[in-house]
Amino acid sequence: MANRIIDPLELRSMIEAGKTYKEIATHFGVTIGGVQQAAERLGLVRRITVSHAKYIPWSVAREHGQTREITNLRSLSRVAQGHPVPLAKMNTGLRWATRLYDAGLDIDYTKERGFFERPAEEPDWHIRMVLEDVRAALQPKP
Repeated sequence: MANRIIDPLELRSMIEAGKTYKEIATHFGVTIGGVQQAAERLGLVRRITVSHAKYIPWSVAREHGQTREITNLRSLSRVAQGHPVPLAKMNTGLRWATRLYDAGLDIDYTKERGFFERPAEEPDWHIRMVLEDVRAALQPKP
């Protein structure tokens, strides 16, 4: 791509307006990496902090850190907290959690077993809480 100029004031305005780096890159005719570099130079780097502690309440061993279950829980945690998630990841997480919920199951974890499904127990039905938070976050805001 040709070396294009990114107007700092316009970049700041677009970031503050919530435009994605992809949208900004298209606007300026540059790469997403170019937008990221320009934002860093100007001190406009987005700080998105997401705590997954509520949705992944276990201390997960390294060997279980990339499983289907934790990947789905991370995606749903981001959605529940109002952060962007690719649609395919959100849908995969929702299908997985809904399947558990509809079957009356919950997810649990031990370092010895990893993640496993078990019958849900009231009132601490973890998957139900995750789904309720995600659905609330996806509701249109008045």
